Amino acid sequence: MCRIGVLALQGSFREHVQALTKCAVHAYEVRLPDQLKAADGLIVPGGESTVIDKLIKKYGFKAHLDHFFRAGKPMMGTCAGMIMLAGKVLGQDIGWGYINLTVERNAYGRQIDSFEQDIDLNLNCRKGQDFKGIFIRAPKIVKVGTDVQILGMLGKEAVLVRQNHVVACSFHPELCRDLRIHQYFVQMIKKNKRES
Repeated sequence: MCRIGVLALQGSFREHVQALTKCAVHAYEVRLPDQLKAADGLIVPGGESTVIDKLIKKYGFKAHLDHFFRAGKPMMGTCAGMIMLAGKVLGQDIGWGYINLTVERNAYGRQIDSFEQDIDLNLNCRKGQDFKGIFIRAPKIVKVGTDVQILGMLGKEAVLVRQNHVVACSFHPELCRDLRIHQYFVQMIKKNKRES
């Protein structure tokens, strides 16, 4: 069975664990760097990116995350998690450089500007505009590298992307009942386990 860690320093980690459990995989909270060793994949959840950054430094996570990334294990970042995975964050020095994106924090507005809107998904053969994206102080993808695949669009804007073994999205898939994005990530992990 796949073991998927969810970084549990701050943010919506419990909701990700619940969604993964519904996908019939073993999900657990990662609170210390050594807990990464048991994971076949990792989710970096939404929350507050500056707080996550401070806690990553406080607990010495970065070297362990770099090792996880270099080992080719799948990673997914949602909302603030996307900010952490990005190569460049406008006006900030917090991106880890795991996916070739430039993002802007809170670009869809403040908390009061949060919204839900249908997203046009392209996950393998599972297409459709019926995925309800929940955007809460969401970051915007302002530049996508040429080697990055777009998996989801909000109008003309990319909001769900993948580069090799890393997936990132602007919104919160863990806050809705639709499990397609989590199932897609689980399939990435299973494929990686078979091939490694």
